[in-house]
Amino acid sequence: MKAIYAEIIGTTILVLLGNGVVANVVLSKTKGNEKNGEWLTITIGWALAVFMGIVVSAPYSGAHLNPCVTISYAIIGKITWNLVPFYILSQLIGSMLGSFIVWILYKDYFLNTKSEKDKLSVFVTIPAIKNLFSNFFSEVLSTFVFIFISLFLTSEGSIFLREEKKIPVGLGALGYLPSSLLILGIILSLGGATGPAINPTRDLGPRIIHSIIPISGGKGNSDWGYAFVPIIGPIIGCIMASILYLFLT
Repeated sequence: MKAIYAEIIGTTILVLLGNGVVANVVLSKTKGNEKNGEWLTITIGWALAVFMGIVVSAPYSGAHLNPCVTISYAIIGKITWNLVPFYILSQLIGSMLGSFIVWILYKDYFLNTKSEKDKLSVFVTIPAIKNLFSNFFSEVLSTFVFIFISLFLTSEGSIFLREEKKIPVGLGALGYLPSSLLILGIILSLGGATGPAINPTRDLGPRIIHSIIPISGGKGNSDWGYAFVPIIGPIIGCIMASILYLFLT
């Protein structure tokens, strides 16, 4: 149960801070509202959100925070398949809680924002140019790169005292930085098309919240016709990455 609670709390923090930085940048009259440099601000904010979510949950659940991580770990044998549904449900609950808190915090600023697209972007990913084929490919590719590299990451190193002996050393919380830097690099390099979700629940949970809550000044539709792209695309990408990892190792 600790692992389940950790995934809920970690994913809540991830989405709260990730969607929170989007709200701060795009909603009208916030302290962070800006039109120049918003992409970099959001990208760095999401990378830091990943780091903070991992720090809280890693000691108890391994900090998956993402169904793609959970599925890839099951494929390579790092966890058993019977745990997968529980992890994914926990991640979905956390993503919904995180986005709901963002809505509560920024209710006044939603009221002052006229653009329905900007309001929706606080919750979900929106492609720069809507082309379902290229959007889907963007999600598959971004998640493939993320999972493939993640499977090679380690938070431990070692120091050699003598030729025949070495002692493992950890980096503490700093050991979780590589995952954050990986997200930063992927979004900066590959995120121009869709601002990739790389995480099905990161998009699905907030989209559910957007569809059921009232947003002052009108919210528009939740664009469920696009939802399969950031949900199915990352899952395919993670499966491909896991299979390649198994082949190489």
